[in-house]
Amino acid sequence: MTPKTQREWRIAGHPDGRPLKASDFELATAPMAEPGPGEVLVATRYLAFEPAQKSWMENAAGYKAPVKIGDVIPGSGAGVVAASRHPGFAPGDLVYGDLSWREFNVMPGEALDKAPEGVPLDAVLSVMAGSGRTAYLALMKVGRPVAGDTLVISGAAGAVGSLVGQIGKIAGCRVIGIAGGAEKCAWLTDELGFDATIDYKGEKVRSRLRELCPAGVDIFFDNVGGEILNDVLARLALKARVVICGAISRYNFDPRSEEMPPGPRNYFNVVFTGATIQGFLAPHYRRDFPEADARLAGWVRDGRIMARPDLLQGIENAPAALMRLFEGGNRGKQLVRLTET
Repeated sequence: MTPKTQREWRIAGHPDGRPLKASDFELATAPMAEPGPGEVLVATRYLAFEPAQKSWMENAAGYKAPVKIGDVIPGSGAGVVAASRHPGFAPGDLVYGDLSWREFNVMPGEALDKAPEGVPLDAVLSVMAGSGRTAYLALMKVGRPVAGDTLVISGAAGAVGSLVGQIGKIAGCRVIGIAGGAEKCAWLTDELGFDATIDYKGEKVRSRLRELCPAGVDIFFDNVGGEILNDVLARLALKARVVICGAISRYNFDPRSEEMPPGPRNYFNVVFTGATIQGFLAPHYRRDFPEADARLAGWVRDGRIMARPDLLQGIENAPAALMRLFEGGNRGKQLVRLTET
């Protein structure tokens, strides 16, 4: 039986140019909504988290409209259809999509995807959906890997970076991950099959790059920016491809101030090597989502990609889950599980 009320998280403060705080979030109780024609009621089982959600909470223009004080916080998630007035969905279907931070979401059917057979919901969110599509499409369409390439990934123990490394191995690359801490580095090599790692907290990135990449870096997949980007630009191989996917080093800076991290000083090496630097934003590649979903689901089923989500329990922990991304607390895709069934 569907309850009459539900819990949801609303934005209570805009984290402009500063780290997130607990006071930016408000847990509220709201009445349940019923699906209208063409809509589906989804009981949320998992919420997924990515650094870009902080920018959505800021009171600034971006590629996604910012939320207002009192709005339900947007995000992505997966769940089970509780009621449907859409011909393509029936109660009991497992689905995923842009689910807000609430226990039940009323969604247009066209905004949802059905979970593929044989792929659990936590794997759908950690290997497919936003992170998986980003990892696959940014690497394959922008990085253009060739067997034998040296692929270096910053933020390699995060949701996107850990997938990029596994996809790179499937493509025949030599994969080097940059991550923070011995435990994360060991996870990348021992469990995910990376060839080598650099612990930016305990090692000098530039000197380790010289040791590990004597012929240079063919593909750099950047999730961090800042000094790490600068260090890798100094080690580019001829015709290298630099994929700018994220820049978590600058997410707590106010873009309207003059205190942003300095740009990379080694950018002119792009001229010497004939390299390219290209940004990636998943919505620009929407027509390629079916390709990414099919390839990723197949690799999960045959065990070539491992789904290792970082799970917290209970919707009350949603703010803590998002803040963990900026503290380096997560390993792999950060999820919150709302229900056990």
